[in-house]
Order: sequence, then C-alpha cells, then structure tokens
Amino acid sequence: MELGHNIKGQRAGLGLSQDDLAAQVYVSRQTISSWENDKTYPDVQSLLLLSETFGVAVDALIKGDMEAMEKTVSRDARHVTHLTAAMIFLLIAAFVALMWAGWQELDGWGTHTIPTFVLAGVLWVGAMVAAVLIERIKKEYDVETYREILAFVEGREIDRSARPAPSRLSRPLRVVLVAAGAAIVGFSLAYGAMALAEMLGR
Repeated sequence: MELGHNIKGQRAGLGLSQDDLAAQVYVSRQTISSWENDKTYPDVQSLLLLSETFGVAVDALIKGDMEAMEKTVSRDARHVTHLTAAMIFLLIAAFVALMWAGWQELDGWGTHTIPTFVLAGVLWVGAMVAAVLIERIKKEYDVETYREILAFVEGREIDRSARPAPSRLSRPLRVVLVAAGAAIVGFSLAYGAMALAEMLGR
C-alpha cells in the first residue's frame, strides 16, 4: 500500500508532526502512526479530512492502492463464501449427528452412543473454527473499509449495513452459538417426544 508513504510525505511537506495532523483529522497520534506504517487504513471520513488538510484529492492520496484493494475485496469474498458454506454444512452435520445420538440412546445402544456425541462435538468445533476464520479475514484485511473507499471513489452510494454493530461476539460466532443452542433444544424435544412415544407404546 502507498497511502502510508503519501501521508508521511504530505505531512512532512507541511511541517506537521504526527500530533499536529492527528488534531486536524480528529484521531490519535497512534492512529496516524498506524496509517503511515500501513498497519491500518483510514476510513472514508478520515480520507476526506486528510484530503482537505493536505489540499489534494482523495484519488491522489490513494493512487496505487486501488488495484490492491480490489484484489483484497475479491479474494475476501471468495474465502468468506467458502468458509460460510463450510460452517453451515458443519452445523447441519452436527445437528444430524446429535439427533442420531438421541435415537441411539433410546434404542439402547449404550456406550456406542458416545462416539456419535463426540462426532457432533467435533463438527460443532469445526463450525466455530470456520466462524473465527471468517471474522479474522475481515479484520486482517480491513475489508469493509476497502469496500467503502472503492464505492466512494467510483461514485457509488456507500453501504454501511455490512458493518456489524459493536458486539463482544462477531456475527458468525453468534450464528454458531445460536445454532448450537437450537440443536440442543431440538435434541431435548426430540428425545422427550421419542421417550414419551415409547412409554405410551408399552
């Protein structure tokens, strides 16, 4: 990315310290340092403030980064799609395994039920791993920021709905946990229904 080099050069050209620039664009000095060292990327609002401070167009600031951002967004979309599909498959498989374990228990399989429960647990853990990887990809490449910048430069409306609301748990992890809870409830209901049917059938 070339933006960090451009920010540092423009700042030096105006004789501004990182603290001076931070005050003008309403961020911390650490944030300016992160931008200049390519650790993070400024959002659209920050780019506009930088553009105004330096007296240059946004396009000039991010010149050279557009192609890299497009490749990153495209690559992210593919990876997230594959991981989401894997997560959904693993959740469904875990649910089926849990239902199968319940049937085994009622059918008197005894200790033979344990491997099925273990399989359900392994599948659920796999879904958790996929969810964590999805969130890590988004954070590592700052993909939502890139999407918004590309939309701004191309004159398209910026869709901020993709940005999740602040939460201790990411959306993929919430999906996995809710699915796990639903599976446990479903297993309990199915187990109870089968047990009741067996009692009535005697």
